[in-house]
This record gives sequence, structure tokens and C-alpha cells, in this order.
Amino acid sequence: MLKSLTRPLGHALTLQPISNKHYYRTMMIYKQKLTIGEFSKLMQTTVKTLRHYEQKGLLLPNEVDEWTGYRYYSIDQMQRLQSIRDLQRLGFSLEEIKDLLDDDSSTPSIRQMDEKISETERQLRQLVARREKLLSWRDSRKQITTMEKFSIQSLPSIIVASHREVIPNYAAIGPMCVEKIGPEMQRLGCKCPPPGYCFTVEHNKEYTPTDIDIEYCEQVEEMGEDSAIIQFKRLPEVSKALCVKHVGPYERFYESYTEAFRYIEEHGYRVVGQHRTSYIDGIWNQKDPEKWLSIIQIPIA
Repeated sequence: MLKSLTRPLGHALTLQPISNKHYYRTMMIYKQKLTIGEFSKLMQTTVKTLRHYEQKGLLLPNEVDEWTGYRYYSIDQMQRLQSIRDLQRLGFSLEEIKDLLDDDSSTPSIRQMDEKISETERQLRQLVARREKLLSWRDSRKQITTMEKFSIQSLPSIIVASHREVIPNYAAIGPMCVEKIGPEMQRLGCKCPPPGYCFTVEHNKEYTPTDIDIEYCEQVEEMGEDSAIIQFKRLPEVSKALCVKHVGPYERFYESYTEAFRYIEEHGYRVVGQHRTSYIDGIWNQKDPEKWLSIIQIPIA
């Protein structure tokens, strides 16, 4: 048995040397087979993103092991992923990118680039308009925050969405706005210009801590169709109004009214219309009632 396994010395088994070129080629083939984790790390892209691209048919793994399900990527796919990124930065959707790559071209046509330029210009105009509105809103908030306790201002003519209701007490104002008026205005598609202006007008002939006949108004961009909850109307300009800052819960409005009417009397003014209470910060954005900010506006002459 041993003899059959042995070879004569002159017929010893020899190993064929592997050329450097063949060895390098073998190693390159091995290195090109990257796991999804390795590919993710090299390309600084999350595995979640790679799987999303795979689902969209944008970047399929070069190989999927039928037994383990492991995904492998090749070096060539690095360039494909880079093309996807570049096109995304230029505003192309994944669907548009897939069409480009399926056509063996990662370069959009002149027509497609013209369309993206037009779309970008439209988005730029929208961003500029948004920026102007945000600046106006910020400046308005700064003005309110820094304004003195008393100030004399004019109130322009505006269109408002109005809701009138008898509420049990002042604490019910917040829930009425959040649970009833807000959802109805949203349903009607009301658009409110920033920074936003809402106020209430009380219709009681005398003070009452309960059963308060109150009308809530919020400025909107245009007249809408009335509903059972919301009615639209245009309010005339108020050329001069005493504006008084009130910080705290609504049950303490009487404190600010006391100061306001004392100011009116001391400065020789008289009241010429229904007062408004404008709400800046309340239950919708501030949990602590002690930090609620309201502006009482009293038309004067």
C-alpha cells in the first residue's frame, strides 16, 4: 500500500510558480468583492440607503449569496453610486436617476437640465418669499417682546375668519381655539399671513366670570365660504389704538385693563370702539400660563 503511494525520486511532484501578474490579478478580483458593510463604509453611505437604492432598482448588488443572502458589491458600483449622489444634489429624483442610468447615461439631456434650472428658479423664488415672511415674523416678535407696556399703534383693515360662542370661562378660550376653530379653519383651507394675528372681542354688556359671549377672529389672506363654525368678514382700519402688554393667564386681564384705562384717562384719550385682545403666546405653544403673552388693543381718539 505504501509502495503504491510513493513515487520514484525522479518523478517528484513539482509546483508551478505563479507569476506576479497572475497573483496581482487574483488579489484584485478578491478585493473587488465587497460586503455591503465594507461598501457602505468606503462610500460613507448607510446600509439602509443602499438597501433603499436596491429596492428602487438603482443600485443592485453585484452578487447575492444564495445560501446566506449576503450582498457583495464591486468597484465599478462605486462610480454608479457617486453618479446617483451627484444627480440627487442637482435635484433629480430617484425615478429620474434610474431612467438615466438604465439608458447607460448618467448625463441628463439639455432639455432635462433646462427643466431642472426652471424648477430650481421656481424653488428659489419660493425660498426667498419664505425668507421674507420669516424675517417679518421674527421682527414682529422682536418688536412685541421689546415693546413698552403701553404703545399707540394703528390697526390696518384686514379680512378675518370669525367664530362667536358663549364660553363658560376665560380658561375655555385655549381649548376652543385648538380643538374647534383651528381644525375648522384647516378644513376650509384658510391661509394666514405671517406673523399671524388673532384676537377676541367680548360682546357682554357687563362683566361676568361665566357665560362669556366672545368672538374669536384670525386674520386670513382672502374671504372664504362661511360654515356653521366660521364666518368671514372684513374689518375696517383703526387709526389709533392703545396697545397694552399682558403677561399671565386670562383670568387676570382685569389687571391690565385697570392700567389701560388709567393711562387713557391720564393722557386725555377716550375710547371709540370695541377693544380687542390679541394672543401671542398661549396654551398652543406655552404650557406655563404665567408666560402667556397677550396684547390688549383699545381704539382711542
